[in-house]
Amino acid sequence: MSEKGPTPQERSAAARARLMAAASELFYKEGVSAVGIERVLEHAGVAKATLYSAFGSKEGLVRAYLRARHASTTERMARELEARYKTPKERLIGVFEVQGLSFTDPDFRGCAFLSTNAQVPPGWVDEETNDYRAWIHQLFFDLARQAGAKDPKTLAKQLVVLYDGAGISAWMDHDPSAETTARTVAAALVDAAVPG
Repeated sequence: MSEKGPTPQERSAAARARLMAAASELFYKEGVSAVGIERVLEHAGVAKATLYSAFGSKEGLVRAYLRARHASTTERMARELEARYKTPKERLIGVFEVQGLSFTDPDFRGCAFLSTNAQVPPGWVDEETNDYRAWIHQLFFDLARQAGAKDPKTLAKQLVVLYDGAGISAWMDHDPSAETTARTVAAALVDAAVPG
């Protein structure tokens, strides 16, 4: 920042950040289809021109919102797995505990990718969704392989289904204990798949 105040680039970056924060809050809490762009702009305190210069359209903003959710999820998962667990086998089961950290949040509304895909026209967020899904499959596969699973691909598929189900159950049933249930089932699957 200069002595005369923020530069145009700094003001633009700050406005973009406010717009992303508003979109993230409103889209996740109320749904992409229920929140009009005017409401996001008002909540962010920015002009419509900021949206168009930064994201091009509501579709662009929705895509940016999902990319930010993905980045936040991957960063949190990596940080928490590293801090909490020592071995790949512990991390493989620990994924469910890390997932469950969000289940007790009063604003938890399930998977942002699932709800967004259900609300937007086909094709809008395919790339973002595919990237997210590839990441979750790869996370489980890598951990299963590192843990020494006899068939890491099959174990990863099983754990992905369990992960998805835990998130849906916690959201739809308003039941944070879905994490404990999923972790218990994951431990049984991992014990059966990992020798010794």
